[in-house]
Amino acid sequence: MSSQVIEILQEKRLRSQKSDNPFVARSHYARLNKFRDNSFKIVGIISTLFGLAVLGYFLIDIFIDGVSRINWDFLTSLPSRKAEKAGILPAWTGSAWILGLTTLIALPLGVAAGIYFEEYAKKNRFNHLLEVNIANLAGVPSIIYGILGLEVFVRIMGFGETLLSGAFTLALLILPIIIVATREAIKAVPNTLREASYGLGASKWQTIKWQVLPAASGGILTGTILALSRAVGETAPLIVIGALAYVPFVPSSPMDSFTVLPMQIFNWTSRPQAAFLVNAAAAIIILLVITFILNGIAIYLRNKWQKKLI
Repeated sequence: MSSQVIEILQEKRLRSQKSDNPFVARSHYARLNKFRDNSFKIVGIISTLFGLAVLGYFLIDIFIDGVSRINWDFLTSLPSRKAEKAGILPAWTGSAWILGLTTLIALPLGVAAGIYFEEYAKKNRFNHLLEVNIANLAGVPSIIYGILGLEVFVRIMGFGETLLSGAFTLALLILPIIIVATREAIKAVPNTLREASYGLGASKWQTIKWQVLPAASGGILTGTILALSRAVGETAPLIVIGALAYVPFVPSSPMDSFTVLPMQIFNWTSRPQAAFLVNAAAAIIILLVITFILNGIAIYLRNKWQKKLI
């Protein structure tokens, strides 16, 4: 019995020594952290593959349904009550008008505001409050901007249910994104570039105009294009301001009534005839192509800009 008691005491002593050994504890935590990292990596890969599989299924299904409908007549025809004669000419020209006008409105204002906050604004409570609010505006639901555009641009300013009202509303929607992108792009420009310009006798505005903005142009354009990619797919704010679901003419001025591709898709999907669903699938493909092209341009500009900074 005494020998067994002695063995038990020795085992307890060895266990206590191991537990008190910091190297043993560290190795245990290292193995635990490695297990957690690997588990998180596996969960992330599975989640990504699941999302890509669902997206791929929807894209393939839409492509199978709509690709046979895409032809020159579909792109150049007006809407019709007969699905086989209906086209998207007013819709895609309205989307082009909206994108162009939104860019003309939002880009100068967003870049100017970004320059002010990053280069000229003093670090005080008021400017800090403005910066926080601008960052928060990027997450406001788009329908809120539609309500604001309805009251300000349609009613108070008297633009009516026109392309100009839609462009101003979407410009408000993407303005916070452009401001944040401009600030980040300017912040990424090395200070040595500014110091070299000041050393040669340039003023602050000359330095910003000829050195900082050209160096930050890639990041600014990337943020702007990504913001426009969001705007091209928006429907809720345009519905609120009165964009039409059926427009039998091509808009020729900013004061014309209009429709856009998302509105046309919404109109066709609400029809009971199966042929209109095929038209909607074809219009979705066109809209996806436009979005992918814009995102591809943004990725190209971002990579080119990053190489220039390096």
